[in-house]
Formats: sequence, C-alpha cells, structure tokens
Amino acid sequence: MVERRLGVSGSETPANKPATASPSTLGVSSASDKVDFDDYSASYDDLLRESTKLYAEDSEYFARYKIDLIRDAIRDPVARVLEYGCGTGRNIGHLQKAFPDAEIVGSDLSAASLRIASENNPEVRFEVERTDLDLGRFDLIFVASVFHHIPPAERPSVMETLARRLSTGGSINIFEHNPFNPITRRIVNTCPFDADAILLKPSELRSLFRGAGLQTQRQTYCLFVPPRLSWFLPIERFLGWLPLGGQYWVGAGHYR
Repeated sequence: MVERRLGVSGSETPANKPATASPSTLGVSSASDKVDFDDYSASYDDLLRESTKLYAEDSEYFARYKIDLIRDAIRDPVARVLEYGCGTGRNIGHLQKAFPDAEIVGSDLSAASLRIASENNPEVRFEVERTDLDLGRFDLIFVASVFHHIPPAERPSVMETLARRLSTGGSINIFEHNPFNPITRRIVNTCPFDADAILLKPSELRSLFRGAGLQTQRQTYCLFVPPRLSWFLPIERFLGWLPLGGQYWVGAGHYR
C-alpha cells in the first residue's frame, strides 16, 4: 500500500514513528528530515516490493487495483490525464490501458525518478514540478500516496495547484494510506522512503478540497482483501463505508 511519490516532508513526528529514528540515513536530510527520492529512484521497485510483501507479493497489484477503480467510476470522456507525483512511472502503463485515447502526462519533484519514467515510457510527457509549471487543464488528475509526503502547511497550496489544472467537469482522485489500519501503519513505519510520512484522514482531504473551491464527489475505503484471498475480492465494493481498508479514495470536482 505504499507507492513512490513526491519527496517533501514536514516537521511533525511522521506516521507515529519513534522519535529516535535517525534522519541521517540514505535519502533523508538531517537538516530538514526531508526524503530525497532521487536517492531511491534506482532501488525504488525493490524497496516497494519488500515493504508491501506482507499484503501482496506483486507490487504492481496496487497500481492495477486503483486505476481499475478510477476507470470504472469515470463516466465522462477523458482526453487528458495527469498523474501528479508519478515517480518512476509505475502507474503510467496502467493509465494508458485504462484510458487508451487520452494524453497521459506525469509530474514529480524527483528529476532522477522522471528520467527512469521517461526511459520506460518514451511516448509520455514528464515534467519536474515547479511553481511556474503550466501543463494546461486535465479531465482526470490521479494522485496516489502523495499527500502524506507533503508538509501539512503546504497541502492547501498543492491542492490549489491541482484545482487550477482541473477542467470543468473533470475530477481529481486521490488515494491515501488509511491511518486507522494497523497493517498500513506498520508498512509505513518500516518503509525507508516513508521516513517523512505524516498520514492524513479523509476529513483533511475533504477540507483541502473545500479550501480549493472543489466539491467532494465520492469517498470510499479500499484494499481490504489481499490478492491471495481473491475469492473475497467481490465483497470489497460493499465495504467502502468501513474505515478498515488499507487505503481510502476521495474524489472531487469543480462545483457545477
């Protein structure tokens, strides 16, 4: 349930990790406790697989699962898709399959990660995030496990940026770790590139949407059943109200 995302952090104790955790290890700045995902770009897939093996042996499962949910929920035509915080591009191929007629764009703070993403997906446009970046408008913005890496004080401005990039009638769909799930917390607490993670509740995302002038359209918990128990997967669609899933999903759009 951990995915590669934007390398920013805050000053709070992250994800209930012990206060004695050292910030001077690989990828973490001792000055700011900021995870530098450039340091993890080459080893990210291996670290992800190791961190999530408790839930699923195939780390690609998480990308397929989430994008399948998005594809099944979207009813309007999709011409342009942005993955904000795309990292090494693990989700890009799944987005292309789900929305074959759409232009796919990926952005991230980690230039090293984007180089890998571009090598693996040469037909896709990738951009390093910056304050003056103009990407135009998108019908679908997909954000997976990014916001827990963004310092709480910076989250409103990030959401405002996403709102400006969203077309009229489009939707922003954000997946985040469920702080109420003990397995999720264990994975986050032991994952090297989650050293700066500050988990957020669905209510915070809804508040961020409101602050950016967006209307929440859906909220559901997900990732209840590991894929090895596939015979239970059909019941997940009835459990979205239950705050025990490994992650949750909140979608929003402009007021109409």
